Amino acid sequence: MDGEGTQLLFGRDFTEAELALVREVVALFPRLSSKELAATLCEHLGWATSAGRLKVESCLKLLLKLEAKGEIKLLPKARKAKRKESAPLLSKRTDPPSQELAGELWEFEPVWVLVQDKEGMWLWNEYIQRYHPLGYQRPFGAHQRYFIVCGGGELLGCISFAASAWAVEARDRWIGWSQSDRSRRLHLVANNNRFLIFPWVKVKNLASRVLALVVRRIREDWQARYGYGPVLLETFVDLEYACTCYRAANWIKLGQTAGRGRMDRDTQYLSTPKRIYVYPLVREFRAVLCGKEKGGSG
Repeated sequence: MDGEGTQLLFGRDFTEAELALVREVVALFPRLSSKELAATLCEHLGWATSAGRLKVESCLKLLLKLEAKGEIKLLPKARKAKRKESAPLLSKRTDPPSQELAGELWEFEPVWVLVQDKEGMWLWNEYIQRYHPLGYQRPFGAHQRYFIVCGGGELLGCISFAASAWAVEARDRWIGWSQSDRSRRLHLVANNNRFLIFPWVKVKNLASRVLALVVRRIREDWQARYGYGPVLLETFVDLEYACTCYRAANWIKLGQTAGRGRMDRDTQYLSTPKRIYVYPLVREFRAVLCGKEKGGSG
């Protein structure tokens, strides 16, 4: 229990009366799909983001948790099926150019990051699938994609941010997070999950410039899309990489992960140790993340 008469589940405090309502709705409408049940419950409970979007995914996880505890029973067809997404199809539009793009950074100015909406998403996904060592994976939760563009209009690379890792010991200790704080405010940390300079682009200091450009605008972009802005960025980098661009862009090294895997809200994935870097976006980030300051969350 997180407070008197309440229980913290998936970032929301539930009273026993609200949990009873969940059980009652599931019992009353056994033929509804899991998404229909979740949407109905979110509307009844006012469970939504600050932008007004129903938190259906979180509610789905609540339903599965309650079923696992034997408190509700979902029909097999109403259980949430894990979404599978095929890899983006590769096409000639992501073929490398006939010549490298090489030179000094000033020769490619201005350089900027371009927000990708649904129209440009497929091309972005294709580039990542084709040229990033980890390939493309559907982002978890809130996310933002950017193309890296130069003054001549050429695409130089891709970068994206997505939902933060659920539990990272070194990060949580550095922030000063309790488990309750983390559950409530994890959405205020964004993870740099993909960063790709195309292999035919040879421009010194480009990567650190891109990181600086993103830092200036990501809170505003996130606010426009989701109704709040992150206060801290994080990234995890394989030990084989030098992390020069993050250090040059003044990101803070916190150490490395234990190698037990990235924890999201449901699953631990096998992984190797990675270096942890973070970048505060507001001065009072710790106060915001620990619930001691109301500003900064958008």
